[in-house]
Amino acid sequence: MVLAEDKESSLVELRRFQPKVVTLDLGLPPDPANASAGLELMEEILKLSPSSKIIVVTGNDEREVAMKAVELGAYDYYQKPIQPDELKLIINRAFELANLEEESRIHRRNENMRFHGIVATSPKMLAVCQKIEKVAPTDLNVMLEGDSGTGKEVLGRAVHHLSKKESKPFAYLNCAAIPENLLETELFGYDAAGFNQGQSSSLGKIEEANEGTLFLDEVGMMPMSLQAKFMRVLTDGVVERVGSREATSVTLRVICSANSQLEQQVQEGKFREDLYYKLNEINISIPPLSERDGDVVLIARTMLNKFNQQFGRNIKGFTKAAVQAMEAYSWPGNVRELENKIKSAVVMSENTQISPEDLQIDESQLREMPLNLRQVREAAETRAIQRAIVLADGNISQAAKLLGLTRPTLYSLMDKYSIHS
Repeated sequence: MVLAEDKESSLVELRRFQPKVVTLDLGLPPDPANASAGLELMEEILKLSPSSKIIVVTGNDEREVAMKAVELGAYDYYQKPIQPDELKLIINRAFELANLEEESRIHRRNENMRFHGIVATSPKMLAVCQKIEKVAPTDLNVMLEGDSGTGKEVLGRAVHHLSKKESKPFAYLNCAAIPENLLETELFGYDAAGFNQGQSSSLGKIEEANEGTLFLDEVGMMPMSLQAKFMRVLTDGVVERVGSREATSVTLRVICSANSQLEQQVQEGKFREDLYYKLNEINISIPPLSERDGDVVLIARTMLNKFNQQFGRNIKGFTKAAVQAMEAYSWPGNVRELENKIKSAVVMSENTQISPEDLQIDESQLREMPLNLRQVREAAETRAIQRAIVLADGNISQAAKLLGLTRPTLYSLMDKYSIHS
């Protein structure tokens, strides 16, 4: 335990020890009756040590000041007169949370290294991660299907990084972003000798990915004229550059992304059936963000940390209203839309916490919450359990403590709601 008598000494000790928990009496000299100096010190502490849990101590009639402190980033508050046992309980809870968050940060860093940017706790998305872990070590081609903005490219890269080809090349090509007349040379390469126009030859994405992985984004946009040529690459293992008749041997794995309408394109004759099945050896369906229970806030917090660092900001988190708005919003643009809103809010917000106004959420896109009390309770319990498990790094005993439950009760609820640790 470290004691400090005034603002200056407290900041010196803070820099020296970086404490996990700080108790702060808001009534600082020279005017103990005025909490403004205490609130200013609290903000300075959070700037120097954002992960510290601050417990503010206030007078018995200063609840509004205490609530303002919590809004500015304090972990909790305690009103005088001090009861040692009660204060000890609050401090112990703060230490538990600080330790769990530290473990969670380490865990998330490790997980992000494995899955390269995938942040998930929802059952649907965890099932996707399990599929990726199973299929990655094989050489099977993978089709990732889902709406725009669901993170198909990130998942495609995760397949590559978890595979035996991790140290080999990874080549990316967006079939929808390149004009049809240029797509062939981008994909198959260019042999200048066949044209005599003084241009240099160039490798296509297929040869760039040789012995590694080729990721074709929006593969449904590949013209029919190129599909037969690409099918030969997959069946015969050879590629011919544009302007050349010389075949070059290639060995590669193909990961594709497409929306859910690709099968319909096959039925309508707009996409080759044989190519579709060749690319679709393993199909992984990516759920929209609106179906990923508990993931929105988790992803938002991860992005907040990322953009705080990128733009040199120190925004502490989200207001309760912002969390509720994010959970109620339908996210038609999925993860990409969430990323854009968090980035904009971090840059533009003038507050210590992001509000619904900072997020610029369209109220017409807010999902109607159920009126059935049982449904509301089940949804709330599911979200609370998922958050506790994430915060506890999968430790069920710690999650049960956070929820105020016994381990058997928590296991029973997890079975009831099909939640996996």
